[in-house]
Amino acid sequence: MRQLLAAVAGLVILAASACSAPTPPRADAPQVKPTGPITLPTPTGPHPIGTTTLHLTDTSRPDPWNPDIDARELKVTLWYPTRQRDGQRSLYMTAKEAELLLKDSGLSTAPYDTLSRTRTNAVKDAAPSGRKLPLVVLSPGFTKPMSTLTSLAEDLASRGYVVAGIDHTYESYATTLSDGRIAECLACDSNTDPGFGTGLVQGRAADVSFVLDELPSKWDGSGLIDRSRIAMVGQSIGGAAAIATMVKDPRIRAGIDMDGTGYARIPKSGLSRPFMFLGSREHVPGGRDTSWDRDWKLLTGWKRWLVLTDAEHQSFTDIPLLASVLGLEPLPGMLPAARGSELTRTYVAAFLDRHLKSRTQPLLEGPSSRHPEVTFCSATCRS
Repeated sequence: MRQLLAAVAGLVILAASACSAPTPPRADAPQVKPTGPITLPTPTGPHPIGTTTLHLTDTSRPDPWNPDIDARELKVTLWYPTRQRDGQRSLYMTAKEAELLLKDSGLSTAPYDTLSRTRTNAVKDAAPSGRKLPLVVLSPGFTKPMSTLTSLAEDLASRGYVVAGIDHTYESYATTLSDGRIAECLACDSNTDPGFGTGLVQGRAADVSFVLDELPSKWDGSGLIDRSRIAMVGQSIGGAAAIATMVKDPRIRAGIDMDGTGYARIPKSGLSRPFMFLGSREHVPGGRDTSWDRDWKLLTGWKRWLVLTDAEHQSFTDIPLLASVLGLEPLPGMLPAARGSELTRTYVAAFLDRHLKSRTQPLLEGPSSRHPEVTFCSATCRS
């Protein structure tokens, strides 16, 4: 798979993309001195947030990337409402995870502990609170750790969701396992193989189903979850995995693909559960990536196809928000990082509120003067 410099909502970062057409290289992007640690955006919901980590091992299948391991170990980060407002904030990522992510992404000019000093809003191991809460599964992009979707996860938890974010082992630059070892990206060695993307999303679908099986017995707070209200949201290859999981697992009631190429194939009979595409300009109808054109025809239930003006592939993640601490200055013409985060959180929450909480969402019915960057598409687009 090609290595490239991708311009993403005001920052350039070396990234491997297995799921979306790449942005042309920008090797001449200027670099600036890191400004120090930053705090992720304040969540918009009324609830304080807790977070905890689970390590789950699936002994029913070997790891697809490491031939020396006969079981699949997964790291799952949970975010949820809590009554506890004070306490130790969780790490965004460890210093070692940050070092490997930056080094393997080609950002060798930024101090390697930079991301580990980013401040989150969630209290570590706080007691969960609430009842009958919907569950949202999050799946990150290829090579990216789950932490790059933290601001979205925190926002959803503050709005009354339990969020389960999965680090798909050996598919990101750094995943800390239960014994403290760091699993690096073994899948990166196979990314030019025929059928790589298809196999990747099928493996992620199996990961998600296993996590759903295990949560009731492995997390003390699982009694909060209403297991009849589960959705999946993914970015990049994680978005493609949302479709793959819905095709295989009927427990997923609704799904969102954030800028991911459709490697999963929807059966000819169609997929009737609610689904939303939320993407960059690469995904306009008839654009550079035509997989959404194909899949749109096979989505037979409630559906939306939204494109954000001037968004890039990482605009739906935390990465643009961290531009200043990575020592990279914005590129002109890109969707500002804070606005990209706001739009992502607003439209993802609207979709989930509609389909998991049965709340009317006029925002999803057509273009909005408050959100002029959002274009509604089908065979064509309108804004």
